[in-house]
Amino acid sequence: MEGKSSMKIKKVAVIGAGTIGVSVTVDLISHGIAVVLVDISEQHLEKARSELYRGIQFGMLFIKSMSKVPIQDRMDKVTFTTNLEDVNTCDFIIENVTEDWETKRRLYKQLDSICKPNICFGANTSCLSITKIASVTDRQDKLIGVHFMNPVVRISCVEVIRGTHTSDDTINVLQSLLDQLEKRSIVVNDYPGFVSNRISHLFINEAAFVTQDQVATPEQIDLIFKQCYGHKMGPLETADLIGLDTVVNSLEVLYQSYGDPKFRCCPLLKKMVDAGYLGRKTERGFYEYPKN
Repeated sequence: MEGKSSMKIKKVAVIGAGTIGVSVTVDLISHGIAVVLVDISEQHLEKARSELYRGIQFGMLFIKSMSKVPIQDRMDKVTFTTNLEDVNTCDFIIENVTEDWETKRRLYKQLDSICKPNICFGANTSCLSITKIASVTDRQDKLIGVHFMNPVVRISCVEVIRGTHTSDDTINVLQSLLDQLEKRSIVVNDYPGFVSNRISHLFINEAAFVTQDQVATPEQIDLIFKQCYGHKMGPLETADLIGLDTVVNSLEVLYQSYGDPKFRCCPLLKKMVDAGYLGRKTERGFYEYPKN
């Protein structure tokens, strides 16, 4: 993204306290930005609180300045709430809720009525069209896709998606936030899945088919990608990190959007989700993970 904005963002609303919402929150507070973290239940927020604490400890390994500030001081920059109205004091909105159109549609209508007209919305969606999301609001020019990758504190680049009506001013506002987070961005155009997930989910899905067909074990598949292609993570390790439920939902969106059989979700992925094996967040996916 070219150019820089002089706008200083002091407080950001993060909607959805799941894996990626917590990861985004860690990065924001690590750079001194206050967060209003919203989820639908106190139980979800309590889980997010403990994950956030561990996330800050993890982030201290990569951001030297974090070690100079006590963990509790970082935690104090987060307001945990189930009341969506509390976002009305924020300078920017980052939405991370489940990849379900009806859920997104209802949420954006609510946000549109709660937030001041000048506030921009960043949709941290995996696959849904930014233009479609913007269409349910009265601020289509102020909605932009901001696809953070997990763990956010370690990834220095962000995929940014310009919707049909996204304005240059909105891109500049997002650039200001990314400047504060010391991240660069790559701006792409809006089609479901964008660049990253439209391609990466083909790898993940086919790797699941290869596992299902017993051509190779998950370990062998991931080793080939890491040792032969030089990837930092294999496709099935990546799926476990994202969450297999999120992967399945994203593949469904891609399949419905394009009608292309290449996006047909592997039955093994659906079976694992039905069994509750969602990856790291449930301590079991293609691999087993120790309890924290």
